[in-house]
Amino acid sequence: MDLATFLVQCLNSLQYGLLLFLVASGLTLIFGIMGVINLAHGSFYMIGAYMAYALAPWVDLWLGGGFFTTLGVGLVLAVALGYLLEWAFYSYLYEREHLQQVLMTYGLILVFEELRSILVGDDVHGVSAPDWLAGSIPLGDLMTYPVYRLFISAVCVLLAALMWFVLTRTRLGMTIRAGASNREMVQSLGVDIQLLYRVVFAAGVAIAVFAGMVAAPVSSVYPGMGNQVLIICFVVVVIGGIGSIRGALLAALLIGFVDTFGKVVFPHAAGVLVYVLMALILLWKPDGLFKAGS
Repeated sequence: MDLATFLVQCLNSLQYGLLLFLVASGLTLIFGIMGVINLAHGSFYMIGAYMAYALAPWVDLWLGGGFFTTLGVGLVLAVALGYLLEWAFYSYLYEREHLQQVLMTYGLILVFEELRSILVGDDVHGVSAPDWLAGSIPLGDLMTYPVYRLFISAVCVLLAALMWFVLTRTRLGMTIRAGASNREMVQSLGVDIQLLYRVVFAAGVAIAVFAGMVAAPVSSVYPGMGNQVLIICFVVVVIGGIGSIRGALLAALLIGFVDTFGKVVFPHAAGVLVYVLMALILLWKPDGLFKAGS
């Protein structure tokens, strides 16, 4: 492997890991703070990707188009969707057993997949990156790297920094971390825990939808894409520690590195390397790399 190829794989692993963190961070917020096993989280990622495909023509027609305008409209719709779903379904799951949570959220997967089939169809769709991000930068004499992938990495870093700031430097973040540790105590201090959960859930959905919209030009849009990302997101949450944003970031970067270089060095065993990594880390630290709220 020459230097240019190694550099490209490093950039690919960084971009994949950061994008994976963006999806998994929403899951770890919902799972770690609200205690709900949300199997439908991957569907929110799928919804985001299909939004990137389906919203663009409408945004062009009614709002004059624009990549960031489409992202903004998608985020507004995602927050509304998350708020509605928490009110209609998830608010009834906090005191239920995990089996009931799994059954209901799995049912939501089936509902979302059927709605996707009815509204958009079962074809594979491509989403074009904006023209100003469609170029490549040279890496050595023969290789180039897409600018859009660098853009994804930069956006993920920016959002990770924003989440860190909100969770560690704001009153809302302090309340969220306290609610993850002892929800009854937080409620007894006068905090509307129901509203707090609704905000956290809406934020988690919006993050997953945003990740799907940003990733659509790279991964394309196809049926079942949410189910694939869901499994690896749960691996991220388990490795990083349930409820830990910092742990989710480190775990996602580790998985990105292992998965990307595994496909190059051990192509026939690449599919199991991530799960071997999870097993080794859990043998070392059964509760994950970090504690909840860190």
